[in-house]
This record gives sequence, structure tokens and C-alpha cells, in this order.
Amino acid sequence: MLFNSYIFIFLFLPLCVTVYFLLYAFRLERTARIWLLGMSLWFYGYFNPSYIIIICGSILMNYVVSRFLLRMRGIGRAGDAKAVMIVGVSANIALLFYFKYFDFFLSNLNTIFRTDFVMRNIMLPLGISFFTFQQISYVVDSYRGETKGYSLLDYAVFVSFFPQLVAGPIVLHNELIPQLRKTENHKPDAGNLARGLYLFSNGLFKKVIVADTLGNLVAAGFGGLEILTTIDVLLIIVCYALQLYFDFSGYSDMATGIASMFNIRLPLNFSSPYKARSILEFWDRWHMTLTRFLRQYIYFPLGGSRRGRIRTYVNIMIVFLVSGFWHGANWTFVAWGLLHGVAEVLTRRFRNGWDRIPALLQWFLTFGFVSSAFLIFRADSLSQAYIMFRKVATLESLTITPALLEGLTLPEVSHIEQLLHIDGLLGGKYGIHLWVSLAVVFYAAFGMQNCQEKKFQCDGKTLFQTVGMLTWSVVSLSGISTFLYFNF
Repeated sequence: MLFNSYIFIFLFLPLCVTVYFLLYAFRLERTARIWLLGMSLWFYGYFNPSYIIIICGSILMNYVVSRFLLRMRGIGRAGDAKAVMIVGVSANIALLFYFKYFDFFLSNLNTIFRTDFVMRNIMLPLGISFFTFQQISYVVDSYRGETKGYSLLDYAVFVSFFPQLVAGPIVLHNELIPQLRKTENHKPDAGNLARGLYLFSNGLFKKVIVADTLGNLVAAGFGGLEILTTIDVLLIIVCYALQLYFDFSGYSDMATGIASMFNIRLPLNFSSPYKARSILEFWDRWHMTLTRFLRQYIYFPLGGSRRGRIRTYVNIMIVFLVSGFWHGANWTFVAWGLLHGVAEVLTRRFRNGWDRIPALLQWFLTFGFVSSAFLIFRADSLSQAYIMFRKVATLESLTITPALLEGLTLPEVSHIEQLLHIDGLLGGKYGIHLWVSLAVVFYAAFGMQNCQEKKFQCDGKTLFQTVGMLTWSVVSLSGISTFLYFNF
């Protein structure tokens, strides 16, 4: 089920929240959690019920593994516990490999060794990358003895909690389960409901009005690759970087807002990442829960920065390769991860020199690198990305393809122009819509404060903003689109 759908906004969400708190009001605590689990599974299996079998099997397997680990630690069998932990983590990786990478592996075998293995065309379950990492963290924490006292129901709700199930944030057990158990959270809170509705409306607006509009231009550009000019490619690079940010941060805002309605605080996942002035700062601001996972469960176990400079750089490259490959089964993602790894290493190595660069130039170089790397992330293949970069390098043309000039035109704006009999005046060959839209989006991304950074105030101004964003977004839901990170 999609957050940006009528059934979710007008049926699923109000029904889920209302019944959840009613059950607690009647002191049916276990039933309330079962209700939340059942609704989360309905949310997950809405488009394909077979997804439910996959996630339930994964939950049961990992919970059994965690219980074995806790028991072995309790009787002093640390060596056996480590072996079970390795098996548990490997089983999760194997599940992810089968669904996400098996066909990619066969395809590359066929290319390299000229074999003829038949592709399985395996269906990729939604969110498997996210809930697999979440469960790997749980297995490792169980090995460390940090998950005592959790029931199977606690664990199942933790993994399947629908706001963050299919696209994060990647939540740790000690962030969610204690909040679900806390008695004070079992009653509806007007402040949390208001904050949740505000964040949800803000995220929905980011997705429906901003990201999907930017996506129109990006899709048009990739659909006409052979006629693109140099300026076209530069526009696509910038628009895709902005689309990806508003799409994914919009989802995170919605997830955080929905959780707030249940009196649950999810960790911040984005902190205005395009304001970063170095690649190090960018990864402190972008997809922060993934960065945390990679740091805690891969980088630190590899030795982190404790074993000398060379080993530190090797560990960084391993982490970014994992990050790239985690995003998808394509060499474009591997290349994207490698580029970020190299940029991270170089920034660390020449940190003193970088710090002497003027702040504005630091920002420009950082955003230029990040957005250019995202073109590889978006491309269907490395050859397609190469063609687009070559168009930039050779300065083939400094004009804009007419089809892209109106790429950021909102239907609402067009209707208003028609009513005022000025349609065509602001668009056409001058591309006024394009430049005005880009200016507004740039200001939102680089000049405004992140909505989760601001202290929430339930006042008339906030109410007006919430109602305005929600109404505009709901009216525009006719062209429903999935979130970009559902693909990863």
C-alpha cells in the first residue's frame, strides 16, 4: 500500500490509529499489538499477499536465532553463539541475495563465461533491503546480549511496523520496542497527533507536488537520450538529485509523522543533506540510519579507524561498496558506491587542504559531485551514463530541448493560466515555468530549515500550512506514483 493513496489516507490510517488506541483504552494491550501487527501485514501485502509469507518466515527465523543466541550466552557457550550468529547473518544475506541479486549473478555468469543460464525473473519483495538490515542488526545485538525480554509479538511488530517497513528509516530494537511498551504511549496525545499530521502533510507535499514534478522532466530526458543537449543533461543531473531527495525525505517525513500519531519517535533520516560542504558531512546528513547501520555493523567490526591509515581507507571502500550494492543489482550502483568511497578517502586524506577552500566553493564542489554521481545511480547502465557525461564534456549544444522547457509545469498552474487567458505566455520558448520552479525548489532545499529540525508549534500558521499542503497533495493524487526507494 502507498502512503500517497486515497485508501491509505482516508481508510487505512484513521482506522488503524483509532482502533489501536481504543483497544488500549479497554486494557486489551496484547490485542492492540496484534492489531498493529495485522494492519502492518495488510499494508505490506496489499499489492501482493505472497509478500506476507516472505516477511513472516524471515521474522520467525530471526527470532528463533536470537533466542538461541541469548540461551547460549546464558550458559557460557560464547564460541557456539558466534557460530550461530554468523549462520543467522548469512541466512539473511542469502535471502536478500536470492530475491535481489540472483538474476544479476546469472546474467554476469552468462556474459563472462558465455553460459546460457535461464533468468528466474524473481519478484523483488518490497522493502526487503530495509527489513533485512534491520533484522541483521537484531541478530548481532542478540549475540551481544542486548535483546533480552522481547517476546515474539514484540519482535514481529518491531520488524513490520508499517510506517518504516518498506523504505526506512532503519530502526534499531532499542529505539522502537521500549516505546511500544511504554504505558504513557498507550493513550492518544493531541500534540503528537498534530505533529504527526503536519509531518505527514509535509512529506506528502514533497512527494506528490515536488518530487513527482521533477520526475516528469527526468523521465522525459531519459526517454529521449539521443537528442539531449549539454544543458539538457545538466538540468537532468540537478533535477534528479533534487527529485531523489524530495522523494525519499518526503517518505521519511511521512513515516515519522505516522509514527508520531502512535506516540512513537523514529530517528531522523535526513538533515538538509544538500547543505553539506564536504562528502563527509553529506553522509552525516543523507540516509542517516543507513549510514549508522554501516558504521556500527560493518565499519567498526572491520576495525574502523583503529588499525592505521591504509586499513581505515580499505574499510571505508568496503563499506561504500556494500552501500552501493545494497541499493540495487546493477553495476551502476557498484560504481556509485566506489565513487563515494574514493571521495570519502580523498577528503579524509587531504582534509587540511579541503578546509582551506572557501565555504561556497566547498558546497558547490560537494553538490556537483553528489548530483553527478546520482546520474550514474539513475542510469540504466554505465554506457548510458557515459553517453550523458560525454554530452556535457563535449558541449554539444547550449540550447534546451523544447520538451524539457515545460517539464516542471504543474497542471494546477496551467489551469490557472487558462482561466486568466495567459496560457503560453509564461512558458513556451522562454521556459519561465522551468526557471521559476527550479528557483523555488532550490530555495526549499538549500535555504529553508528542515521541518524536523524546527521546534513544532501547534498554532494557526502551522494549521494553515498543514491544511494547505494536505489539500493540494490529495487533489493531485490522481497520478499516483511509487516511491523511488521502493526499487532498492
